[in-house]
Amino acid sequence: MSGSTRNTGEHATLEQALARLNFKPRSLEPGHVWLAGAGPGDPGCLTLEVLAALAEADALVYDALVSPDVVAVASAAELFYAGKRGGQPSMKQDDITALLVRLAREGRRVVRLKGGDPYIFGRGGEEALALAREAIPFRVLPGLTSGLSALAATGIPATMRGINKAVILATGHAAGTDDDIDWAAIARTGQPVVVYMGMANLPLIAAALLDGGLAPSTPAAVIVAATTPRERTVVATLATIAEEVAAAGLASPALIVVGGIVAMRAALAGKA
Repeated sequence: MSGSTRNTGEHATLEQALARLNFKPRSLEPGHVWLAGAGPGDPGCLTLEVLAALAEADALVYDALVSPDVVAVASAAELFYAGKRGGQPSMKQDDITALLVRLAREGRRVVRLKGGDPYIFGRGGEEALALAREAIPFRVLPGLTSGLSALAATGIPATMRGINKAVILATGHAAGTDDDIDWAAIARTGQPVVVYMGMANLPLIAAALLDGGLAPSTPAAVIVAATTPRERTVVATLATIAEEVAAAGLASPALIVVGGIVAMRAALAGKA
């Protein structure tokens, strides 16, 4: 008989499992900045590299969507809140970048912690570019982007054979302005779209996708605070999603999902 044998004794503890990984994190050096992603919210979504970086940091610059439990991991760090929330007083991006540069030049071990992934609508690219221009050594630690992990956490597969061949990640904060994206072009692709930062403009976005040719019956969902105890999901159609969300009293942080993949949620739960 071929094949490997397994130890059928007691299950390994978490500590033993981590030891078997032989994971050796890189050291966070003084004067360096690591741009790290905290994932969608649940501390269980942290990567090992981000967890190790938090333990080493002596300066933590963190965003509004990072949970207190994750911030608490950086127990030796001085904390600098740099959260941005729509419609609320927020630290300017230039000031955040200047803070990162100053802390690095002071010889601090800096972790810049963002919700999701630093390079997906997190302005991580802007901060990395600024650090590069100032000759500040930096590294990017990827995180689970909310636009995909939130779907998985709530029972919506981002891709499904027979439904879609692509998924579009978009930002909705500029809907209805001269800086808006071409929602009609997105609608014409027929592929699902996941919209970040669009809750305030949900009626405008839904109307623009309908005007672009999507059927009123297209499945749609809004996911609030995915993977956290506050998680809520409303499923409706593109024609009714804005009304349903308003009636449910949902608020940011939230993702909007539009497309046939949303219908899989009920199917996977045995309700369709």
